[in-house]
Amino acid sequence: MNTIAIKDVEYEQPLAGTEGAVCSTKHAWARVPAEPSPTERAALKDRIRRLLKEKNAVMVSHYYVHPDLQDLAEETGGIVSDSLEMARFGRDHAAQTLVVSGVRFMGETAKILSPEKTVLMPDLDATCSLDLGCPIDQFSAFCDQHPDRTVVVYANTSAAVKARADWLVTSSCALDIVRALKDAGHKILWAPDRHLGAYIERETGADMVFWNGACIVHDEFKALELELLKKEHPEAKILVHPESPAEVVALADAVGSTSAILKAAREMDAREFIVATDNGMMHKLRTLNPGKTFYEAPTAGNSATCKSCAHCPWMAMNGLADVARVLETGANAIHVEPVLIPRARQPIDRMLAFTAALKSGQPAGALVPHFGAA
Repeated sequence: MNTIAIKDVEYEQPLAGTEGAVCSTKHAWARVPAEPSPTERAALKDRIRRLLKEKNAVMVSHYYVHPDLQDLAEETGGIVSDSLEMARFGRDHAAQTLVVSGVRFMGETAKILSPEKTVLMPDLDATCSLDLGCPIDQFSAFCDQHPDRTVVVYANTSAAVKARADWLVTSSCALDIVRALKDAGHKILWAPDRHLGAYIERETGADMVFWNGACIVHDEFKALELELLKKEHPEAKILVHPESPAEVVALADAVGSTSAILKAAREMDAREFIVATDNGMMHKLRTLNPGKTFYEAPTAGNSATCKSCAHCPWMAMNGLADVARVLETGANAIHVEPVLIPRARQPIDRMLAFTAALKSGQPAGALVPHFGAA
């Protein structure tokens, strides 16, 4: 029987500032599934394919999970995507069981949008430093200190935090939604990622106060080492996720969500790229762009205190064996308190309505004035 390694996750959490404290994620941990052998891998994939059909289930996988889970999701009619597309897909698919390979907030979001469906996760302990660092009691008290502000929270939050918010955003739609809110005269309370919030503030000029959180992966990218790597590959374009520190974002040729990074890699006139996001993205980048070369942005070097080394330890907890197990047994079902679901769904529905209008060329900004602060 394969043993499961327990990995301590050290995280140099943000220092508490004048706006919003953080709870400690310093002693978090993650289980890392053992890699199956080629024979075991093939047998597990066959077993999962069969179970998906038997259980009327579909796989929904994030770009950051193991390549096996990405490939199998697409091969079986599921999806590999960022959290916004995961939310849409799970809501709209006919399957009555969703297997969400990612971290817990993604499973909770799927359950909020589809409370009548069964939502399973390979490991319920797979979480997120942004979620851990934004506990509802402290966050609710922070909101109470700013009653005149519209509460905008990132997808990487618990169901309870979403239920306290007016709007939910992902990194792919945050700029558009905050800009529309600003244009409608809203002042913003933002949570939890301070780097993404500061990026949005710089880009939109919105009046914002911030919760003081950070992503364990993106917070570790280092501008100094990124500049040195760029000197080694002067023709490479730099692609950066906006959860990264400002000095890393400042070096980017393109800044955006996982889907925006994929688009930039496909469309930019370059053969080499340096990528500052979770290295789980490398699989899809290389698969979709076989003639191009991708380098991981540095998290290590003379100025580094690397703990995550560009891969989320909780995303790494997702494995084929657990997907097969939960499909077979129904274990690891996501439960969200029924009383939370209507309130948590409201900011998600607002986001989905806004992005759908934007995509169809409708005046999405017209939706904003009807939604004041909660």
